[in-house]
Amino acid sequence: MGELGAVEILLAEDSEADAEMTMRALKKNKVTNNVVWAQDGADALDYLKRQGRFADRPNTLPRLVLLDIKMPRVDGIEVLRAMKADVALRTIPVVMLTSSAEERDIVETYELGVNSYLVKPVEFERFVDEVARAGCYWTLMNKVPYHA
Repeated sequence: MGELGAVEILLAEDSEADAEMTMRALKKNKVTNNVVWAQDGADALDYLKRQGRFADRPNTLPRLVLLDIKMPRVDGIEVLRAMKADVALRTIPVVMLTSSAEERDIVETYELGVNSYLVKPVEFERFVDEVARAGCYWTLMNKVPYHA
């Protein structure tokens, strides 16, 4: 596919409020200004595969995907499953950022190859802190293979 682009995060989140909080947390803590928001799992897959309304986007891959589980059309588990089945996408780090603390969701996502599972804190300051730490680690500190 393409090379991994500059620090870029794909955020798949159906809640506008949670998406805005996540993007603010990343920008406030200078993790990245380049966040793409997909409003559901279908949009996330379209973005990753450069299809639909994202067909003309640059041929780069995000350095990190933040995925909610409970989304309309295609849920986060299905997005994760599709990513890990696609040789061009499987090495992109995926962090589940979700309100679900259900053990079956945690087990299933790890079995599918998720890199991290974070339950969204209810308190705004804790949410901002956790998102910033996760974003910093996965986009700035973590080393990923580059595709030729």
